[in-house]
Amino acid sequence: MDHDDADHDDTDCDDSDIDVLVLGGAGVDTIVYVPELPLPYADSHMIRPGIETRAGQTGDFVALGLHRLGLRTHHLDMLGADPEGDLVRAFHRDQGIPLTEVRQPAGTKRAVNLVGPDGRRLSLYDATRGHDDDRLPPQTVKALAARSGHAHVSLTQPCAHALPELRDSGVTLSTDLHDWDGRAAYHEPFALAADLVFLSTSNLDDPEGTLRDIAARGRASAVIGTSGAAGAHLLTGPEAELVHIPAVSPPAPVVDSNGAGDAFVAGFLYAWLSGAPVLTCALYGSVAGAYACTVPSTRADAIGRDALLAEVARLRGASGGH
Repeated sequence: MDHDDADHDDTDCDDSDIDVLVLGGAGVDTIVYVPELPLPYADSHMIRPGIETRAGQTGDFVALGLHRLGLRTHHLDMLGADPEGDLVRAFHRDQGIPLTEVRQPAGTKRAVNLVGPDGRRLSLYDATRGHDDDRLPPQTVKALAARSGHAHVSLTQPCAHALPELRDSGVTLSTDLHDWDGRAAYHEPFALAADLVFLSTSNLDDPEGTLRDIAARGRASAVIGTSGAAGAHLLTGPEAELVHIPAVSPPAPVVDSNGAGDAFVAGFLYAWLSGAPVLTCALYGSVAGAYACTVPSTRADAIGRDALLAEVARLRGASGGH
């Protein structure tokens, strides 16, 4: 196999057979449950329920969430010929999510997630597993985009280089800026190219100002700032009213916030791609995100379509249909 070429899955497909193409964000996390965050300095800590390594970073979890909701999902990213890459390949095979991989000589992305008793997370990313000139082959991007109705772009260097091909393809785009501070230049091309922009408000000095700046300078029809237990804020234009989206109570005790943002994106996209109003989309995202908070980091899971629809119907009934 030529390591510069893409390895395609064996699925026979016709034109426009992919609802959502997810680009980037494939990798492996090592989960460490710690007694508290920040972790006090000590010579050692006894860790229970233990330390576990599993496949699943942001792109993997968005793809899983969309797949569980019944959307035809395809994942494209760079992977190494290493044990971590084997875990990612097995994850997609076991979940039934088609994967196109491009060989990454630097190795598969990996991180260590420290998770506190309240479910908060601190992630340590291995910055050696990638280079500024990493590329997804343009012809591969174009070919998959031509089969897709929508593309969700992870915040990685290969995806940054792929933005022009994606825009030229005509597919709608979404991206998640995660904990952007509103200033770092790296995030701006993603923020300004996407039709839907998601981001956490946790690191923003002026959340509303940042959302309005994205809406004014970019092409987004909706900008969504998530704030964990405080809910989210939705903006549909630079001069539009900033709408608060209340948080949804999780259906079980909160054990981990890892993946909640990815689940929110998947739930929102599921409704948005069906033509639902953006406020309804935000409700779908909130329900999916709340469910994710009940899933331990050591397990890959996402809410299914029937459960999502039932909970949205219950909440809308309780609020008189709003």
